[in-house]
Amino acid sequence: MAPSRFLPKPWLSSSLACVLALASANPLLAQATRTEHDSLGNRQIPVEAYWGAQTSRALENFPFNTQKLEHFPTFLQAYAYVKKAAAQANCELGILSKEKLDAISQACDEIIAGKLHNQFPEDMIQAGAGTSTNMNFNEVIANRGLEIMGKQKGDYKFLHPNDDVNLSQSTNDNYPTAARVAIVMEITRSLKAMEGLKTALEAKGSEFKDVIKMGRTEMQDAVPVTLGQEFNGFADTVNEAMIQLKEAQTAFMKVNLGGTAIGTGLNSPPKYCALSIQKLAKLTGYPFVRSHDLVGASSDCSGYVQMSGAMKRAGLVMSKIANDLRLMSSGPRTGFFEITLPATQPGSSIMPGKVNPVICEVTSSIAYQLAGYDTTVTMAAELSSLELNPVECIIVYDLLCGTSLLTKGAEVFTTKCVVGVKANTERCRMLVKNSIGLVTALNPVLGYERSASIAKESLATGRSVYDLVLEKGWMTKEQLDDMLKPENMTQPRDWPKK
Repeated sequence: MAPSRFLPKPWLSSSLACVLALASANPLLAQATRTEHDSLGNRQIPVEAYWGAQTSRALENFPFNTQKLEHFPTFLQAYAYVKKAAAQANCELGILSKEKLDAISQACDEIIAGKLHNQFPEDMIQAGAGTSTNMNFNEVIANRGLEIMGKQKGDYKFLHPNDDVNLSQSTNDNYPTAARVAIVMEITRSLKAMEGLKTALEAKGSEFKDVIKMGRTEMQDAVPVTLGQEFNGFADTVNEAMIQLKEAQTAFMKVNLGGTAIGTGLNSPPKYCALSIQKLAKLTGYPFVRSHDLVGASSDCSGYVQMSGAMKRAGLVMSKIANDLRLMSSGPRTGFFEITLPATQPGSSIMPGKVNPVICEVTSSIAYQLAGYDTTVTMAAELSSLELNPVECIIVYDLLCGTSLLTKGAEVFTTKCVVGVKANTERCRMLVKNSIGLVTALNPVLGYERSASIAKESLATGRSVYDLVLEKGWMTKEQLDDMLKPENMTQPRDWPKK
């Protein structure tokens, strides 16, 4: 039970009682308060806090204890870019004073630099299409701006969260624009991590180009392949996933900033939309452009679905590679053991010496989580109603979590697994030599019927395809050796004359 000094008293206002009741759990609230108000009434705000009345309501309404806004620094930076771009445009259009622009800009710059992030305590999961998030930013920027101007926090007659910081704006164009900026920035990091993975796989493809091994289809022996060909194939699938991510990122460069509430641009000057987006592009270094139709863009969340799908594909590609490496390293005595993975940690609390492919396993776990995010994003995007999607926050939350997982997953998979893979060359060659799959390479000379009979006999007797063909006199040793050279089995070649 909370100490009695934190229990609500009948004579306290409900908001102050809430502040005191929460104080034991949140040190930020255990301090003197100032009075602020919003359209629903007065609120008691800790004097040291830069957030205000509407943020305090969000703390009560959305107490889900998932990750907070402050845990997503890229999103905070992106939102600050949007607010600064808006202020610059408003000042240039003559509706915001230079003094207010300077105060807003400095506050935004501090957020971009990583300061004040603890002033964004709201839960990322919230309703209202992000209104609480937008007001958290408006209040923090306004109160920090007031300090910069030499005024007291909460003295909004000098710099107002709505009238000045949110001038010419709405949550409905600010929030999705900030989300797109943040996701574009995070996907850039994801692409860099995946480029590192692709490069590492290509390096292994070159290193293993002469290592002959058995290819398998449906988990059964198929035909020979080089380990290098497999790794080059892995690299190519990563590259294809990167192409799709880049396409989704390019689509994200279209923003609805300037559309205000539903895309009509109500309460913004005629030139504000184009100018604010121009300022945003310059501040971020990304070529953001205006959405073709702002009304449609205000409710259309299909771009999120495209991005989510591209992220899911990237995760599944990495998981497929991880699963293949896990299989090829299985054993070491009773499995394939064609490759050895780096040992990263002891694998068992009971079996001494056991080492598990934990990096491969966690890579697959990340893929499953990305698939889960994709399902949530798809369902939430479908909830767009008329001119707005009311649950855009869960979409943004999942995509930002997903980009972080994708980036770190690719980095860990590369550095702790792929770069340290070693080929067990002799083991690979032995498995090829003893496989009945060799008979497929002889099919052009022996024909399908004789090849099938050799395969059955080899399987039944345990004798090698090589020895059986020689014994039957169907090919000479020289012919067999030529047909079964690694370079002749792993690429197209002219058929020998029968």
